[in-house]
Formats: sequence, structure tokens, C-alpha cells
Amino acid sequence: MKPLTAKQQAILNFIQDFMARHHYPPTYEEIRCGLGLSTKSLVDYHLTALEAAGLISRDRATPRGLRLMNADAFAVPLVGSIGASLPTAVFADLAHEALVLTRDIVPEQDGLFALRVRGTSMIDAMVDDGDIVVMKKQSEAKNGDMVAARLVDRDEMTLKYFYLEPDRVRLQPANPTLGPIYTHPTNIEIQGRVVAVIRRVY
Repeated sequence: MKPLTAKQQAILNFIQDFMARHHYPPTYEEIRCGLGLSTKSLVDYHLTALEAAGLISRDRATPRGLRLMNADAFAVPLVGSIGASLPTAVFADLAHEALVLTRDIVPEQDGLFALRVRGTSMIDAMVDDGDIVVMKKQSEAKNGDMVAARLVDRDEMTLKYFYLEPDRVRLQPANPTLGPIYTHPTNIEIQGRVVAVIRRVY
């Protein structure tokens, strides 16, 4: 199966979230308005791609004829946001939403969660403000891993590359205009490692 485009992923997520809230599927017009798409024909175009991928089915005789197919899709919790420039409060703005993924993006496994990125410090790693990072929950990291790290003394989270150096940890941004964060190893708690990035739909 071809990887989903960002708009197709956004529509799949919208359908999942809508059904979780209302317990029935959205209409084409509700999808169009919810995602700011220009026409219902554009919605239909992307739904056709999702249908071809086996992620949804459609009954065109009814306006709420969408159905999610679970064979290749699974949901992970979208637990909040994380600062990629300045650190933020731990998993700020908790929303408890679901992000629908397909196994071509990341294999289904225990310990996955997602965070929305705030800031541009990881822009050169193709992680921009508003993107979503899919994390694997773990408490250890290797040099070069992109991680969600908690600064214990500030009780704040940040998204950075992890490097263990003599007597200190360097949290390295991927933006030449920003400097690294240096701290003692005991002041860092690794919350998870980035395993996939879902780009923001503009």
C-alpha cells in the first residue's frame, strides 16, 4: 500500500475523532468544513484513496455511509503537546484524542503515544511547528536519538536530539539559530523516542 498523504491522514484522523465523539460517521460537508477543504469533490478524491487503501468503506446511498476498516489501521493516544524550542510544561494542553496510524507509517506495538510539536527547534530534522511526533515510550536513549526529555528541576519537557557527554547531557536542537541545552544526567528523564513524524496539513 502507498503511504498516505498528509491530507489523507488528516481525513482519516478526523473520521476517527468524529466517530469517537458522536458515535456515527461524518458527512462529506462536515469533513470539508472540519479540515478547511475547498470542495466536497476534494473530500471525495481523498476518500477514494483511503477506500482503495482498505482503510474505509463507503455506502454512497446515505450521507453518513463511511465506515472505518481496521485491518491495517490502529489508534494511538494523542496526549498533548511538547515544546521544540522553549521547554513546555509536561505534556501541556492534554486533549486525550486519538491518532489513527497505518502499519506502513510505524508497526503497531505497545507503548506508542503521540505529541503535537510547538516550536521550530527541530526544523532541520523535518519536524516543524504543528507537526505530530509518534513516540515509543522508553526511559533510556542512545546518542543521536530524538527524544522527549523532561528537565527535572524545571518540570518541563522538550523535544531534542540526545547526547551523553562526560559529566553532562547535551540536548541538541536541529536549528542553527538555537543553542543546545546542557544539564547533569540526573536532571534528565527520557519519556520516549521519536519513531515517526506526521506533517501538519496547511
